[in-house]
Amino acid sequence: MSTKLTSAQKEQLMSRAREAAEHSYSPYSHFRVGAALRCVDGDIFTGANVENRSYGLTNCAERSAVFAAVSSGKTAFEAIAVYSPDSEYPIPPCGSCRQVLSEFAGGELMVIMMNRRAKIEKKLSELLPFDSLHELKR
Repeated sequence: MSTKLTSAQKEQLMSRAREAAEHSYSPYSHFRVGAALRCVDGDIFTGANVENRSYGLTNCAERSAVFAAVSSGKTAFEAIAVYSPDSEYPIPPCGSCRQVLSEFAGGELMVIMMNRRAKIEKKLSELLPFDSLHELKR
């Protein structure tokens, strides 16, 4: 499935990711991240990073958005926007988030990475090549 979002749909997704970053709980790193996940039916779920003083219990914005969607019965996704106002460059999802995204979306998932000055668009397959879950289905 190739994702072709309109400019308005991309802008809405990016705007929702920027809004989500405002809800970040990041008292330790002071590194806010917001994510907005678009389901194939057009619904959008957002998430923010939530830190914990036991750092291993921290949850990334991307996984927060995925977990919110799955908790609402949604498991088919077409795009995600990730935003941090505190990064010098657009940041990609971490390895754990890439793996969670891969659980519900194939390599065609659009990933929009943003900071205050720039954005980069990639497919999940470019960020997680040779994804065994999907490679084995071929």
